[in-house]
Amino acid sequence: MTSKLYVGNFPFATTAQDLEDLFASTGSVTSVEMIFDKFTGRSRGFAFVNMATPEDAQKVVEKFNESDFGGRNLTVNEAKPREERPVRAFAGGDAPRNTFRGSPRNERNFRR
Repeated sequence: MTSKLYVGNFPFATTAQDLEDLFASTGSVTSVEMIFDKFTGRSRGFAFVNMATPEDAQKVVEKFNESDFGGRNLTVNEAKPREERPVRAFAGGDAPRNTFRGSPRNERNFRR
């Protein structure tokens, strides 16, 4: 087991300090990386927590997985490596965003 954990299903109002305080009772927390929505800036309800040792991480999983935190059952398990995803191409090529080339309304506003 690695020392990096996935922590999910916590209340959106939870802070990194809240998670650090919770897991510090079981072992030494080295970092907490909260994940936020890039458009709203709001928490997405999950984070990655690094523990000092794999043994500390295992203790945290055993103690806190499926435990109640803020009225929700936490999901705590070993973090999986990030998957490589293909690069997404945007439709429309060089057209301005939110326009359709085939639309007569946009053709008069689209100059080459």
